[in-house]
Amino acid sequence: REPDVPPEAPLLFEVTLLEVRDGPDPQPLPPAARLRLGSQRRERGNFHFARGDFAAALRSYRLALRALDGPATAPPGPQEEEELREQRVKCFNNCAAAELKLQRAGEALAACEAALSINPDNGRALLRRGQVGSAPPRVSPGPAARYRPLLSPQLLAQQGREAEAALVLRRALELDPASKVIHTELSRLVKRRSPSAPQ
Repeated sequence: REPDVPPEAPLLFEVTLLEVRDGPDPQPLPPAARLRLGSQRRERGNFHFARGDFAAALRSYRLALRALDGPATAPPGPQEEEELREQRVKCFNNCAAAELKLQRAGEALAACEAALSINPDNGRALLRRGQVGSAPPRVSPGPAARYRPLLSPQLLAQQGREAEAALVLRRALELDPASKVIHTELSRLVKRRSPSAPQ
């Protein structure tokens, strides 16, 4: 018998959503498994980010944070605790980068501040916080509550607080004086803040 649908024929399916359920509660995992799962999800986010799919990257980074913050079967040891903190900072920094690419400055700033609440001397978070503060104000409405804890509720970009952005970039430069990216961002900000030369 011949098939009803010829090979390579275009098909159109109609799907009806019948039910939506919450996902299962995360299962308690040993700290090593939380680290492994968080790292895998972060790397998956990096895969999407490299291909320009910033929304998918952001979802992966948030899933990584959920894995890192999830329930544990046992308390982590000192080395595992430090690794969990480092992974969380990396994920928050990656969230900030993806939010910046999606032009959501408020959420990017919140992710930076969440990273800085864990490690106040993180150069990458300081750099991105300075970038957000010097960016044109394109802030999406509503609070950026998904990144907690926040150090300050103010949005640098929304308030045009370029002087504070410059201070943050200078602090990042102290931590990483060889960074060309920080030098570029700081000089761009200084040029924007200086009065225009007569033509």
